[in-house]
Amino acid sequence: MTREGRSRSHRSKKKRITLTLAPVAALAVIVPLMNSAGAATPDEVSADCSSDSDKLENCEFVPVQDKKNSLGPNERVTTVTDNCGVATAATKTFSGTASVQRVVQLENGFGVDGSTKLGNSFFEIGLKFNTQEINIKRDDTASSFTFSRSDTVQPDHIAFFMWSHKRTDVSGFLRATYKEAQDGQTVFFSPSEGSTAVHVFYPQLLKNGTPDGRLWLRNVKCGTPQADGILDNQNSARAEPGFEQGGENVTDVEVPLSEVQVS
Repeated sequence: MTREGRSRSHRSKKKRITLTLAPVAALAVIVPLMNSAGAATPDEVSADCSSDSDKLENCEFVPVQDKKNSLGPNERVTTVTDNCGVATAATKTFSGTASVQRVVQLENGFGVDGSTKLGNSFFEIGLKFNTQEINIKRDDTASSFTFSRSDTVQPDHIAFFMWSHKRTDVSGFLRATYKEAQDGQTVFFSPSEGSTAVHVFYPQLLKNGTPDGRLWLRNVKCGTPQADGILDNQNSARAEPGFEQGGENVTDVEVPLSEVQVS
């Protein structure tokens, strides 16, 4: 009877151990499922910030580094004056408009409206880079000036004015705070914390409020590939080389903005 009693007692303990392990095993299955709940990806953060999603408590731009006095795109800002086939120089009048606007470069080309939380963050961050020496345009409206002046077109050349505005390039990342936790957290980044992949280009302005930059007259020898390409695309935007980067058939002469009559 003694052996039989011990045997029953032994079996009973086994059953109790088995019943104790069962809930632990079930919990082990649940925990990975909870941890795999979808966290916001960098692309989703960019999209939510750009659209000012209702899911967001806030979205802000975090600056990491900046570069002042960088130059923007090279733009042709007057019509092309044609002096091809003429053996003498000609004095021509050029009229044009140079315009600048704050530019934001997000991942995947998302745009940003100035009325969003992120747009307001760009405006506020710009205040940190607005100094006595450098006046920048913080909002997303355009600023411009119009000019008219007479200059020399070389013999057998075409000529036009080029413009490249000065800007402060501030780079960093986005930090989004969500109203509801995702994967156990509410703060996510795009593209990553500490990144410098998001750029905000703040145009620099002169004391009178007009855009600062480089304005130059460009003469291009007629009958060259450079001149033919320009004449074939006079009314369309095209990439142009920078100041003194056009090659042997191109002559650039910078005109100080102090010498330009603007309106």
